[in-house]
Amino acid sequence: MSRTCCSIYFLLLAPLTWATESGIVGGRVAKAHSRPYMASLQIQGQHTCGGILIREDYVLTAAHCKNPQDITVVLGAQDISKNEKSQQRIPVEKYIQHQHYNGLDCDIMLLKLNRNATINKYVKPIGIPRKGGKIPANIKCAVAERGRTAANGPVSNVLKEATEKIQFNSECKRKWEKNFHSQHMICTKFDRKNGGICQGDSGGPLVCNKRPEGITSFTKTDDCSDPKYPHVFTKINAFALWIKKMMQE
Repeated sequence: MSRTCCSIYFLLLAPLTWATESGIVGGRVAKAHSRPYMASLQIQGQHTCGGILIREDYVLTAAHCKNPQDITVVLGAQDISKNEKSQQRIPVEKYIQHQHYNGLDCDIMLLKLNRNATINKYVKPIGIPRKGGKIPANIKCAVAERGRTAANGPVSNVLKEATEKIQFNSECKRKWEKNFHSQHMICTKFDRKNGGICQGDSGGPLVCNKRPEGITSFTKTDDCSDPKYPHVFTKINAFALWIKKMMQE
């Protein structure tokens, strides 16, 4: 990485929240099993965060998704409320938070599964981008998650998706000020009509040109669909070397 993640806590200049126990606001239901890399992180059978399978034995998610209770990773699901034959439920063997995660920056974590996932048409890993790749502004990217369809709203057990556009770093910085770090974060612009992520989409991917570029990190607390406040994602390519190193240990 180009610099070490900051190791101090920041005074939040606007209310923000992590994406736990919610999902896509608006958007559309994704085609069944069209995203075989998607993972549901569950505690006692309840979806708490999203993630992506990047190798048969590793899932990538947000660091703030770590929980004192044991997490089970569910792969291959269309409807997480059902016991589908396509589903694979695998306990987590090891939680690897980034060593410089401070409650805001470096919001990334690897989950080592206690056994390899069985790769088939329902479950397939997705490759991560190379270190330092550029993500141009205004390109369309997809966000996908399960869970609540609004803050404190009804729950969707099926995968939903929406489209957001990469925002200029200067605009991300202008809106989020000291909370936004362009070396480790990217943000998106969206509108209320087309929807996007909300609280609880944490750990889910931002996919651009069929490649995961971001991990859902935070939104505005009281109104996740306020287009004045860009949605913020951990930039995966900034941590590509860390990911590879951790998976070799």
